[in-house]
Amino acid sequence: MAQNIYDNPAFFAGYSQLRRQTSGLDGAPEWPALCALMPDVSGKRAVDLGCGFGWTARWMRAQGAASVLGLDLSQNMIARARVSTTDSAIAYRVADLDTLDLPAAAFDLAFSSLAFHYIADFARLVGVIHQALAPGGDLVFSIEHPVYMAATHPHWIADADGRKTWPVNRYSIEGERRTEWFVKDVLKYHRTLATTLNTLIDAGFAIRRVVEFAPTAEQIAQMPELAEELERPMMLLVSARK
Repeated sequence: MAQNIYDNPAFFAGYSQLRRQTSGLDGAPEWPALCALMPDVSGKRAVDLGCGFGWTARWMRAQGAASVLGLDLSQNMIARARVSTTDSAIAYRVADLDTLDLPAAAFDLAFSSLAFHYIADFARLVGVIHQALAPGGDLVFSIEHPVYMAATHPHWIADADGRKTWPVNRYSIEGERRTEWFVKDVLKYHRTLATTLNTLIDAGFAIRRVVEFAPTAEQIAQMPELAEELERPMMLLVSARK
């Protein structure tokens, strides 16, 4: 079973105060870039893997999706998503993505936001998603960028000229990485960019687009703290098709 850090009270209290949770999709700087990778969802059967508070599930229904199944390991997340959703075409279920099984060809779109880096066996999950998609089905997801995942903490140090540098630690050594984020020992899994993309290819996906997210000048003007995201990629966004 995956680490269920989101049901840790201290973690969940801190996480719930993030702008992307208090403001929804408008509070996620990468959302416009991620949204641009989405196919036309009208009439689609969608599954949201790591659905959190259900923001994207509700967005997909507003765009005309026929149905959305939201899955998350966290009871806290699912409870919050259910409270915030009145649409009977959206269903939420507690599920561990590390052991997930889905019916064959049951979905036209699989989506995931910042969840796959918590998965120990990414190849298994990608295989499950591939068989669960109908022919021509799409997978769109975001993860922490492998370079960001391998960064030494604290995230940046000053070089001899006083400029920020971002040391990368053991990039080619894949596996468990533990970090402090609201609480200690948050468990994530580092995979190189090549492994991430090749796992999709090996499962039978055709990669359609890869984005190493960086904020726009307009976003930085609104939130100056985003400027450091220009120093190294924090998120990797991928769209692929069966």
